[in-house]
Amino acid sequence: MPSYLLLAFAMGVATPAAAPDFPATLPSSSTSITYHKIDVDGVGMFYREAGPKDAPTIVLLHGFPSSSRMFDTLFPLLAPKYHLIAPDYPGFGNSDAPPPSQYTYTFDHLAESTNALLEKLKIDRYVMYLQDYGGPIGYRIAVKHPERVRALILQNANAYKEGLGAKWVNIAKFWENPDAHPEVFEAFTSFEGTKQRHIAGSTHPERYSPDLWVDEYAFLSRPGQAEIQKALLYDYRTNIASYPAWQAWFREKQPPTLIVWGSHDPSFTAAGGDAFRRDLPKADIHQLNAGHFALDEKVDEIASLILRFLGRLGD
Repeated sequence: MPSYLLLAFAMGVATPAAAPDFPATLPSSSTSITYHKIDVDGVGMFYREAGPKDAPTIVLLHGFPSSSRMFDTLFPLLAPKYHLIAPDYPGFGNSDAPPPSQYTYTFDHLAESTNALLEKLKIDRYVMYLQDYGGPIGYRIAVKHPERVRALILQNANAYKEGLGAKWVNIAKFWENPDAHPEVFEAFTSFEGTKQRHIAGSTHPERYSPDLWVDEYAFLSRPGQAEIQKALLYDYRTNIASYPAWQAWFREKQPPTLIVWGSHDPSFTAAGGDAFRRDLPKADIHQLNAGHFALDEKVDEIASLILRFLGRLGD
């Protein structure tokens, strides 16, 4: 008998028969997650991996200014059935962040590096989970390698002009003349901007851990990050220019698509999620009561929708 029960029994406050029936210890949710970093064209790229390697693969591409860490809560819910790969792009998370003089920070280049990582890992057939910056990176990969894409899962990964929130009016001014509008970039990478990227519009802001924006702001404050993120914000204009090409790809290829959209996102509005129906009429679209980082407050619901959606695809 455990010592704490012997003590309680001796004091007359418990008996062995009244001892609580403790459940068996559950396995840690992270037991199947491993962390790696490999060289991709001279840049160390970090990725986290989980699930059986012979299972269907889901490639998860993160947003700004996050990293593959944004999928931490989702991994344990999908890993029992699927092989998961979530990389950090160059300049993000635990990947190398060479200065712009050594690595050209454009979305074309981030897509090339991410695709090169997948090829190096010999992953040539996958479902793509795209969020925020992961959208323009993943869409570029999909257009170049459509035969590799089994399906799309889109979480606030915009591809339509009507999905652009009010903040993009000021960002367009930055694109016209970055030097004349330093305040736009400063707001984009400020502590308050980083915080609001999570909680703005949410009806349950108490569900968001402050560690999220504290850690992300610390990341943005690292030496060299301002130059990297300024280059990418400026290059974001090429993504909007690419919307027609991506929409044409949707119409032609008709990939099975699940859309789990945080409907209160001020950056990529609910209209952006609904717009996919024009080109993907069979898309399974869900407008969630959540903000830009919907996983922060809707991970169980999103996981259930993913499992149901992928179950219909068949393995």
